[in-house]
Amino acid sequence: MLFQAPPIDDLEAEVLEKIEDTRRRLRHLLYEPRHWHGLLRRSAAAGNIRSSTAIEGHRVSRDDAAAAVDQAEPFDADGVDWKAVRGYRDAMDYICRAAEDPHMTYSTGLLKSIHYMIMRHDPTCRPGLYRPGAVFLSGEDGPLYEGPAPEAVPGLVEELIEVLNDSDPGPVLVRAGMAHLNLVMIHPFKDGNGRMSRALHTLVIGSDGALDPRFSSIEEYLGYETPAYYRVLAEVGGRTWDPGRDARPWVRFILRAHHFQARLMAWRVERADRIWERISGLADEAGLDERNMGSLYNAAMGFRVRRHDHIDYAEVSERTATSDLRRMADLGILIAVGERRGRYYTASGRLRSLVPAGRPAISDPFASPDANPVP
Repeated sequence: MLFQAPPIDDLEAEVLEKIEDTRRRLRHLLYEPRHWHGLLRRSAAAGNIRSSTAIEGHRVSRDDAAAAVDQAEPFDADGVDWKAVRGYRDAMDYICRAAEDPHMTYSTGLLKSIHYMIMRHDPTCRPGLYRPGAVFLSGEDGPLYEGPAPEAVPGLVEELIEVLNDSDPGPVLVRAGMAHLNLVMIHPFKDGNGRMSRALHTLVIGSDGALDPRFSSIEEYLGYETPAYYRVLAEVGGRTWDPGRDARPWVRFILRAHHFQARLMAWRVERADRIWERISGLADEAGLDERNMGSLYNAAMGFRVRRHDHIDYAEVSERTATSDLRRMADLGILIAVGERRGRYYTASGRLRSLVPAGRPAISDPFASPDANPVP
């Protein structure tokens, strides 16, 4: 037996419809390809990877998370943190590809393969293999949770796979949330269960074909709200494997997360369109070729830009990239930092001023109408 989703009540149905309205708007915004969609997708992927690995204590900068997405060398990260980020990037790349396959089915092989990608940097964690013994999770105040016995794990995972392959699964957001809950509570692996469960959540959402998984993931929200994430898992999961417990608090937490993330992503897409237009105007005034727009946009959004980044964005030679970046620095649009091989470029105050500060206030869909929105 697995944890079961409760019947959806009227308020939850209303929230689901609000989320779907936002997702439809987001699909519409992304329907017509724009030059900056790929850059926004890169930023979203970097944010998801950075957030999910940070939950497990592997913290890297935004620039290094973006470097991982680009399969480039890091600016500052090294050691196990960089290896963990690269592993999660590989898993997410695979998930994005799998989500595009209309014939994709869930299997133990699929789950173990994703786990292997996430944890292969640490052979002691038995990447791609189920845990051989009991699992006990502890916190500052003592024991928190004991997972099911190791001999029960294969059967429980098979049951989860059967549910995921069901042709009548109900709302995809609830289905993804319950897959996340069940996998993290089964805790089938020695380590990496949190990342694995979040990755599965993203795959389930992405496989419905409605949105690119990078725009659907709630990992960024879970990074913002990690204490609340752990609290609701403890509340619903209890101290030992007990799938008869009420999963409604978890379902509501997941719907809240999707509501917030979908609203935030739609806002970012609309804002990116306005920012691109402003940067384009600045480039025209400066007499810059349109090929420079990718580097200008990324710098304006707070990322460091290296020569090889510009080569990729502008599709130019090393010589042309060096000339382009030097000219933008001479014009006072970019600022050069460092020397020779380690040089990178950041936005000048003039370029940064084109990006409006702040973020939208998004209300909790389960709070009372008078509750203050979350900034």
